[in-house]
Amino acid sequence: MKVIEKIQESVKDDRVVFSFEFFPPKTEDGVDNLFERMERMVSHNPSFCDITWGAGGSTADLTLEISNRMQNMVCVETLMHLTCTNMPVEKIDHALETIKSNGIQNVLALRGDPPHGQDKFVQVEGGFACALDLVKHMRAKYGDYFGITVAGYPEAHPDVIPSTGLATLETYENELAYLKQKVDAGADLIVTQLFYDTDNFLKFVSDCRQIGITCPIVPGIMPINNYKGFLRMTGFCKTRIPAEITAALEPIKDNEEAVKAYGIHLGTEMCKKIMASGIKTLHLYTLNMEKSALAILMNLGLIEESKISRPLPWRRPTNVFRIKEDVRPIFWANRPKSYISRTIGWDEFPHGRWGNAKNPSYGALSDYLNVLVTFVISDIAAFVTLQQFMRARSRDKKLQEEWAIALNSVEDIYERFMNYCLGKLRSCPWSELDGLQAETKIIDDHLGNINSKGFLTINSQPAVNGAKSDAPLVGWGGPGGFVYQKAYLEFFCSREKLNAVIEKCTAFPFLTYMAVNKKGNWMSNVNQVDVNAVTWGVFPAKEIVQPTVVDPASFMVWKDEAFEIWSRGWAQLYPENDPSRTLLEQVQNSYFLVSLVDNDYINGDLFAIFKDMICN
Repeated sequence: MKVIEKIQESVKDDRVVFSFEFFPPKTEDGVDNLFERMERMVSHNPSFCDITWGAGGSTADLTLEISNRMQNMVCVETLMHLTCTNMPVEKIDHALETIKSNGIQNVLALRGDPPHGQDKFVQVEGGFACALDLVKHMRAKYGDYFGITVAGYPEAHPDVIPSTGLATLETYENELAYLKQKVDAGADLIVTQLFYDTDNFLKFVSDCRQIGITCPIVPGIMPINNYKGFLRMTGFCKTRIPAEITAALEPIKDNEEAVKAYGIHLGTEMCKKIMASGIKTLHLYTLNMEKSALAILMNLGLIEESKISRPLPWRRPTNVFRIKEDVRPIFWANRPKSYISRTIGWDEFPHGRWGNAKNPSYGALSDYLNVLVTFVISDIAAFVTLQQFMRARSRDKKLQEEWAIALNSVEDIYERFMNYCLGKLRSCPWSELDGLQAETKIIDDHLGNINSKGFLTINSQPAVNGAKSDAPLVGWGGPGGFVYQKAYLEFFCSREKLNAVIEKCTAFPFLTYMAVNKKGNWMSNVNQVDVNAVTWGVFPAKEIVQPTVVDPASFMVWKDEAFEIWSRGWAQLYPENDPSRTLLEQVQNSYFLVSLVDNDYINGDLFAIFKDMICN
């Protein structure tokens, strides 16, 4: 979806919307950390996030890769910066074709800063001289596909601001006229350079309106995180600093916490004044830091740390190809990136109902393990970079710390799973998430108990009967609705324990199960074509939404991945021929993967069948 369309929707609904900017880090660890932070910030539902191109085009390949992952894995509407620096038209078109092929529709068109070591921008041979040229080219070649954003400068572009610190009236008016040219050429949104003089920003907006610029103008707010960084950034951008801000910072400039607290206060007051003027869009330059930006939004009442709304129980990619997707198998609930990777080649995505899962073809497991299918890669160097930053090395380190312990018996394996379900561990080989799903708190004691008995759970959900759609732990879908869930468990267990479960199921007619081992031996009390909706919601003026299903055909696809994780996700943490590794491989080859649904979501008790079972 285009950012301009999202902003137009918010205007109709009289909502304030916000967005975040990030930049590509210089190291692999930095990229890992950025995505962890981004995941947390995106959970607050920004209207979009943008990623910078890098001075002199220095991060071009990485920006393309991060943009693709933001749109398709982090699942946030992504606005990618694109500059003219060191970019002949062939490279510009390569970048645009790449993001188009990955469903990205939004570009911030910029001239760009001079290359490293140069003082002035120089037009590259075969390239463009300015952002206006880039806007014209995009509209001429790609029509209306892209939403085009351009930069606005409330104090004029830094290149035309003299050392005295103020642009002349003539220069300022020329800058406004150039901005109107960019809008007239096809730009549909303006995001401003950072500023700290709110009155001057509001005057800029008024001046734009007076010369016929009617598109939304989004204020760029940069929280002050530390004094030296503030001086460096305002110096680089030649940003005017009001005297009262200088006076407030001077006594506390060596106290980083005090500076940060003042930055949050200042940012909050700036936003309040802007919102009071009728502007209801805010863009926060985060500098890849989250606390100050989120604190400002909390002060404004735009977000609540304890109340994060979800349109669906899972996060949908924002690319144009999956815009109507609203049904998924439950099996990948804790591995959403894997699911997205393995379904990226589908021509259509389920909408309204799951349908026949045999029609689409899931990507091979190697597609996810090698992350080749996820993005369009132009060359070997980009491929290597992508492999490196997709590995999420921080997660690997956590797994090493928490799961690579000596395993002397299967009871030691039980203990790892039990501790994870009780929240004592943050990582799990079968989960891409940081910790447990929020709703697990409702059943964590039950999960801990059955894991101690050798039912090794990797996925679960509690029964929910008509909870309000804004309920903190289980709500989704927006206000005014009610949500429902069937209790669900997915676990590994030995053949002996599976036999006990199957026997117990005969006394519980509402229970349905599927079980399969690594070799594909299947046991079930449902047909292999029976699709079971296990999550649904009822909302005003809408058909019933059923976003999560248990589908036997997809279960057979998922089982290969689930069993592979025993070796690739856990056993490989140990050296070759290590007894712990051998034990895990034995479990992998002998246990069954079981999917268990209690279809009585009103009075059922899924955990009742485990009550009399003993650990052996």
